[in-house]
Amino acid sequence: MRAVNDMNKSPAGQMPDMQTSRDTRNIPIDKVGVKDISYPVVVMDKQKKFQHTVARINMYVDLPHQFKGTHMSRFVEILNTYREEIALDKLETILGDMKKKLGASTAHLEMEFPYFIEKRAPVSRARGLMEYTCSFNASLAESFDFVLGIRIPVTSLCPCSKELSAYGAHNQRSIITVRVRYREFVWIEDLVSIVEECGSSPVYSLLKRVDEKHVTERAYENPKFVEDIVREVTERFLAMGNISWFSVEAENFESIHKHSAYASIERDKREEG
Repeated sequence: MRAVNDMNKSPAGQMPDMQTSRDTRNIPIDKVGVKDISYPVVVMDKQKKFQHTVARINMYVDLPHQFKGTHMSRFVEILNTYREEIALDKLETILGDMKKKLGASTAHLEMEFPYFIEKRAPVSRARGLMEYTCSFNASLAESFDFVLGIRIPVTSLCPCSKELSAYGAHNQRSIITVRVRYREFVWIEDLVSIVEECGSSPVYSLLKRVDEKHVTERAYENPKFVEDIVREVTERFLAMGNISWFSVEAENFESIHKHSAYASIERDKREEG
């Protein structure tokens, strides 16, 4: 038993550090780390200042060619250091710690979380909570980079179906996914409101009969293809001086087709001067 223990120890009597042993293949790794950590985070809330939620977190660093591996436990240790403080204003600090403690030149942190907004029905004004899936994608190399992402459900009604049919038109739930880089802080609530206006009708968590009538008629009077949706979101974002880069995707989960309809646009306003 002593012989086995001696084999697993370094000459100084410590456990060997296999991750820092030399790799001879001369191949650096762009991203190495841990994925799908469930962890509590704090998000800025326009109405209540803060909202506590739970995120699925991915953490990566680059790995130079000469090292065999990275120290996976250190990623979780860093998260634990910032317990109760994992928020947007701490991301750059967390990334800096990742670079320092893991000896990396770049660090990446991805968070996806549910965010809840209280929303009133359009006629009855009944209150309900709408859930939106949001993401923070942050990285730190020479400078800090941050992208805010939101998936927003809307209703879309087919213009072609409305034009061809004598009775009604088919509609479906659509998901609009936006990602933005901004110069100054942008509220999630404001982006949601802008994007919802670009569908045929917003989606609600609670509707009374008078609301159902209103939503159905609004969608019928406001038909949209996926192409219309991404173009309208693009027009809105191009008019916002605070947004420097964005992408927008729309996917319609078709009600009369087996497939989905899809469209996307990406614009870098920094390249446009």
